[in-house]
Amino acid sequence: MEKTGSVWMRPERHSRGPDPAYSREQITVAAIRIADAEGLEAISMRRVAREVSAGAMSLYRYIGSKDELIELMVDMVQGEEPPPQAPSGDWRADLEQIAERQRDAMHRHPWLATVNVGRPTFGPNTLRGLEYALRCVDGLGLSIDRMLAIVLSVSSFARGFVQSELAEEEARRRTNLTEEQWRLTQAPYIRQILESGEFPLVAKVIRDAELPHMELDRQFRTGLAHLLDGISAQLDRGR
Repeated sequence: MEKTGSVWMRPERHSRGPDPAYSREQITVAAIRIADAEGLEAISMRRVAREVSAGAMSLYRYIGSKDELIELMVDMVQGEEPPPQAPSGDWRADLEQIAERQRDAMHRHPWLATVNVGRPTFGPNTLRGLEYALRCVDGLGLSIDRMLAIVLSVSSFARGFVQSELAEEEARRRTNLTEEQWRLTQAPYIRQILESGEFPLVAKVIRDAELPHMELDRQFRTGLAHLLDGISAQLDRGR
């Protein structure tokens, strides 16, 4: 039967019964190893049990459900690169660093970019990361709602950018074409769009925009800079 309540409130080891053969940490590490190699869809209690040479039902002594296991996985990954002890005092630089760390984590563990973020995770590593991020914008005279909105906007940008990067990698595997090779296949249709005159701003993007042709790291930094410019402008108006 599936356990209720938060996994973080339940002791890993029961006060009665034999000593556990495995730890939550061992099970979580095994699940991350599977997800890194095969994707989040490969995760099941049965699959993870095989990885640790256990019976599927025995895992329920440690973890109540697949959702709980994913929550443990996310939190463990969040702890791979802990935040600094304290913000630097430069909110913009600190948020840039947070976004870069999040992007790096999602590239190390691509499945992390696909985890449903509709419900928050309250594991200790995740909480430390959120507390630090909020401290980066504390003291700017903002309400807690605006502080949270800024932090979530930066996280959403990083996640969305990595999802696009991963989608391009998947397209390369699926089509066996690089992005440049794919663009060449689209050239006749793009020429038709330009000559039609029906979409002048799209045509201007195709002809003149630098952003789509930037190296990915520069694209990331440029997009993040635009986001932070908007936040900075709002702060200036507030003052």
